Amino acid sequence: MKKIVIFGSTGSIGSSLIDIITKYKKNYKIELLTANANYKKLIKQAKFFNVKNIIITDEKAYAKAIKILKNKKINIYNNFVSLNKIFKNKKIDYTMCAISGFEGLQPTLDIIRYCKVIAIANKESIICGWSLIQKKLKKYNTRFIPVDSEHFSIWSLINDTKSDNLEKVYITASGGPFRKYPLNKFKNITPEKALKHPNWLMGKKISIDSATMMNKVFEIIEAKKIFNLRYNQLEILVHSKSYAHAIVKFSNGLIKILVHETNMKIPIFNSLFSHFEKKIKSKKIDFKILNNMDFQKVNFKKFPIVKLIKSLPNRETLFETVIVSANDCLVENFLNKKIRFLDITKNLLQIANNKKFQKYKLKRPTNIDQIKSLNKYVRLKTNDLCI
Repeated sequence: MKKIVIFGSTGSIGSSLIDIITKYKKNYKIELLTANANYKKLIKQAKFFNVKNIIITDEKAYAKAIKILKNKKINIYNNFVSLNKIFKNKKIDYTMCAISGFEGLQPTLDIIRYCKVIAIANKESIICGWSLIQKKLKKYNTRFIPVDSEHFSIWSLINDTKSDNLEKVYITASGGPFRKYPLNKFKNITPEKALKHPNWLMGKKISIDSATMMNKVFEIIEAKKIFNLRYNQLEILVHSKSYAHAIVKFSNGLIKILVHETNMKIPIFNSLFSHFEKKIKSKKIDFKILNNMDFQKVNFKKFPIVKLIKSLPNRETLFETVIVSANDCLVENFLNKKIRFLDITKNLLQIANNKKFQKYKLKRPTNIDQIKSLNKYVRLKTNDLCI
């Protein structure tokens, strides 16, 4: 039986993985499941898979879970310090890291030493802490697989091709709910409108990032780091149907396109099963979409936030943490109706061009405390803009 760990098992990515594993329950032993506050769903998952260890980070949810599982043979922990106690000298076959936000970075770094394969679906971890992750991957000989559909697609297409032989890598974007929305109405966009993504059912934060197209800025940064590319090797193409996920032009003249339906279970399934170990049910090829891919350049008037890419340094720096932290804070303020939709982009560009933050383009992240401290500082300054 293969041993598995799922960080963030109650979220959309974690739940999708749980659904996949359910079919092959006899082949997998889940060693650990984690959640923040959704203790009811976590307990249900733990009982179904006979999981002996769970982590619940929210204090109130943890206390409630303790009462419910008082006489059950399940070890309940409140933080990730317990990883060493849980695993000791065990090696996990596959770990999914799907904790959202900065909270996912430390657990990701801590679990690598126990993993044979680690799949990461946490943007903040890769964007802000890639150099730290990479160091750990090399130290413990752990194989890394990106889970986002775009990065999994690129990973599948390039197949260890050297970055110098990649002429251009295109990441596709749906354009979100406002691709055809009149520019003169952007000032009246509400959180309710921004949350209605035309193709994907996602969490609130990522849905707003899709509406501003900040999610594609993040994906470009991730691709640059994961595949050791330069920003001039990367480009965003708008593809409203979300059917093609990546296009790669190689230096030998070949062009490859990866296509799959809008179902995150497909990249998750393929990160778990390699070399056609198992089969997944999927829809037939949609030739109507293939015959009308309709790729378009980004409309910078509607989505000026994408211009941020041009100002990003090609080397690993703390400036990426500035961008992630500021955007997180601005999205929170928009969802709480403290700022307008257009203020997200306006304030983020203002922060990116501020001399106080520009200096971080010269500083390389060396430890996680440095990233955490900067995150707090940037959020504090960003909140000041929203008053």
